[in-house]
Parts: sequence; structure tokens; C-alpha cells
Amino acid sequence: MSRYPGERLGLPESGPQSVGRVGRRFAAITVDWVISALVLMLISGRDYLTISSTAAGQLQLLGVFVALQILSIWAIGGSMGHRLLGLFVVNVHGGSLTWWRPIARSVLLALVVPALVWDSDQRGFHDKIAGTLLLKSR
Repeated sequence: MSRYPGERLGLPESGPQSVGRVGRRFAAITVDWVISALVLMLISGRDYLTISSTAAGQLQLLGVFVALQILSIWAIGGSMGHRLLGLFVVNVHGGSLTWWRPIARSVLLALVVPALVWDSDQRGFHDKIAGTLLLKSR
């Protein structure tokens, strides 16, 4: 049993390179959702209430969210929310994030339940399947 999240992976208990904790993760996903809504509102010319009032609008918003997750994790190592909150996504096995890892992680995140099932290192099932890890940058 680990004393803290990330110990089994050889990560520090706190500070840079430690596992990103729940508070920052929740704040980051909130930022990402707001950015996705703003992007969809700009593209569609509709307000948030109109978008969220239909199943089609909700799916469009989820699609924008997933697309932004994939693109930003691939391009800058984390979503906009991650980067603003001092987090970044890495390959748990080292090396670069190959093309499929951001896709798998983002699609599983969109399904919600995989992100709510964690291990002792606070890695969600979406991160375990994708072979990724969310770390603090500061």
C-alpha cells in the first residue's frame, strides 16, 4: 500500500512532478468545459441555454470538448484547463505521448464513469487505459 498517490510510480509526494490532485483536476475540467461552450457558441452563433436545451446541442458540446482535449493534449501536453492549473499529461512509461493516447484518454473521459474510477495513485481508469498520468508542473 502506498503512503501517498504516486509513490508506487516513484513520484514525489508534493510539488512539481507529483500526481495532480482532485481539486486541480476538477477546476481544470470546469475550465475546459467553459472553453468548449464558448467555442461552440462562437461557431454556432447560439447561446449556451439554446445549445444545452437539446440532445443534439449537448452532443455537439461534448464533441467540441473531446476534440479540444485531443488537440491540446497532443499539442501542448495537456488541456487548456490543465495548463492554466499547473498540470500536464505524460506517458506513464516515459517517452512522448503517441497519437492514440490523447484520443483514448479523451474519449474515455467523455464517458465520465472511467474518470470516476481511481486507483491508489489517483489515476482514473481513462488514464490507466491510455497509459497516461496527470502531473503537477508547479
